[in-house]
Amino acid sequence: MARTRLITAINDALREEMERDEKVILFGEDVEASIFGDTRGLIDLFGPRRVRNTPISENTLTGMTVGAAASGYRVVLHLMFANFVYTGMDGIANQIARARLMSGAQIDLPITIIASYGGGRANAAQHSDTPFSPVMSLGGIHVLAPSNPADAKGLLKSAIRCNDPVIFFEPGGRGGEIGEVPDEDYLTPIGEAAVLREGKDVTLIGMGSTMRMTIQAADKLDKEGVESTVVDVRSLAPLDEKTLCGAASNTGRVVIVDESRDRCSAASQIAAILADRCFGYLRAPIKRVTTPDCSLPYAPASEKYLLPSIGKVLAAANVVLSTGETR
Repeated sequence: MARTRLITAINDALREEMERDEKVILFGEDVEASIFGDTRGLIDLFGPRRVRNTPISENTLTGMTVGAAASGYRVVLHLMFANFVYTGMDGIANQIARARLMSGAQIDLPITIIASYGGGRANAAQHSDTPFSPVMSLGGIHVLAPSNPADAKGLLKSAIRCNDPVIFFEPGGRGGEIGEVPDEDYLTPIGEAAVLREGKDVTLIGMGSTMRMTIQAADKLDKEGVESTVVDVRSLAPLDEKTLCGAASNTGRVVIVDESRDRCSAASQIAAILADRCFGYLRAPIKRVTTPDCSLPYAPASEKYLLPSIGKVLAAANVVLSTGETR
């Protein structure tokens, strides 16, 4: 295995899939310049017919993907920032998510939308959202949030090969994080969570950008003699309810860490599922560590105050560990 940066793993996945299938095309905002680095060099390898910069007009772009995919292409659309999902929502919600139903299953839409999400970089309110829930609730679209280089590459390759539309949320500001990536061609299955460690005392569930702090919180708890089960959700739609419920039932105490705003967050949906299916196994109320229901400010100190953190995860874990009956 090679140790690879997350952004490089995404770039490798795009290059390999474009080499594998000439029907894979890439367009979007600054894909030639590659400000984030995830599309770097692809214009040189595949030329302007398959890699194209576009104007900043997201509603046009999401509409373009429908026509291109219905015409036989596998489309990768890069929206840059996840907030731009909102400005492209008509194409996403009314076209991409509905086309199979409205065509009587006569067409497939192999579309992958890449968008960088999350705060912590002082990008201000219009470039810092984590809009998991608006697209999770649409139906008809897979939603992925990888946390490490291996899953970023494997999930993106699965997304591009999938005949259904996929939104691939790239954890903003985490592109430099390094991890081991298999040398061989591989796919990470859509719809499967990953259990990173197993413990008997508390279950910590994270996703995407929150996995690093979730693992670090588990390490700190371990030093205090508290054993944690740690789950990386990876796929937000579909959710791996079986794995999530199994992990929650095993410990009876659950903390869910999600950078989304609290109301109607991915964490809220997971908590609702666990409360519905695992209530008899729970020994304490489920706790969510999320972002308050407000826009993220530009000021770094204020932004940091609002975002999830290791300290907030530990505080939530201590609450559930001190609540209810013990084993």
